[in-house]
Amino acid sequence: MYKVNEIFYSLQGEGRNTGRPAVFIRFSGCNLQCSFCDTDFLRYEPLTAKEIVHRALASLPASLAARLQQDVPACPAPMVVLTGGEPTLQADNALIDQLHAAGFRAVAMESNGTKEPPTRLDWLTVSPKEKVTVRYCNELKVFFDAKSDPMRWDAIQADFRYLQPCDTGDASRNRQITEACISYIKDHPQWRLSLQTHKLLNIR
Repeated sequence: MYKVNEIFYSLQGEGRNTGRPAVFIRFSGCNLQCSFCDTDFLRYEPLTAKEIVHRALASLPASLAARLQQDVPACPAPMVVLTGGEPTLQADNALIDQLHAAGFRAVAMESNGTKEPPTRLDWLTVSPKEKVTVRYCNELKVFFDAKSDPMRWDAIQADFRYLQPCDTGDASRNRQITEACISYIKDHPQWRLSLQTHKLLNIR
């Protein structure tokens, strides 16, 4: 059984896949405690892999879900994002296999990088906060707070590197952090800017 906080269909709001339709499967529980985290770790429902897949399909528009289940080759499929919390504490290859079998061709994970992820993922985003064990990911997404130097994560190999201004909840401080983030990126062009567009658009 997996402890699942919520499952919903929306658009990916951050990083390389910004704007891409995605089913978010949010797991409860984490091995870190970040002040800016927006997940309710105490609320969850125990679900089997089969139940998770069923709810993922049920979150889609009915016509799209039907096309996926009919295995229509030309049917574009939304991605699945395994998130949390820290999804590596629960998500495994068995769940990923069932999601693939249901027609979801791209299964991604957003992790803090402290634990090795399942091997059958199609995309791995690492957002490091403390010491990490993962040494390669598709996307490195670092929360920029204008205090810590992003260069401390240089040992992590990534196809794409993003800095994302940290949301402090204070509009004035957020503007300062965003300006500092942009300035840093202009001086270190190996990084790209990521914004939490789902918050800007007020969507899930």
